[in-house]
Amino acid sequence: MSSSNSGNWWKHLALYGITLGLLMASLQYSKLHILTYGQSEKWYIIVIAILFAAVGIWAGMRWNRKPATSKPDTPSPVLPKDQILAQLGITPRELEVLEQIAEGKSNQEIAESLFVSLNTVKTHLSNIFAKLDAQRRTQAIQKAKSLGLLP
Repeated sequence: MSSSNSGNWWKHLALYGITLGLLMASLQYSKLHILTYGQSEKWYIIVIAILFAAVGIWAGMRWNRKPATSKPDTPSPVLPKDQILAQLGITPRELEVLEQIAEGKSNQEIAESLFVSLNTVKTHLSNIFAKLDAQRRTQAIQKAKSLGLLP
């Protein structure tokens, strides 16, 4: 656990401990009433089960929340296309390759239409994936469309 979250962790632990202490005190009080009023022990066991289950579910839901992940700084789609390209560092040639990927062309077809080698296309693709933080062609196209780079 990181040091920045350790203070928050202790607060949760203290809250959980206090809650369990109050729960145990209330159970002891209810035990006195059960013995005094001659109620069945079955009700006592049911109350204990329900209370501990409720506290356990509450604590589990509270502690297992996923922390909000901060999204990387990506340019807003309202920016002009040139500014978005400059912010991401995508070159005009990489944009051409991206547009051809969106058309569904293979690496070989892109190389032939741009008059470059297959290795050059692969290098451009690698750069595009890195700059758009994508692992696949479809993901790169989707991100480029959401940024307004592709129609």
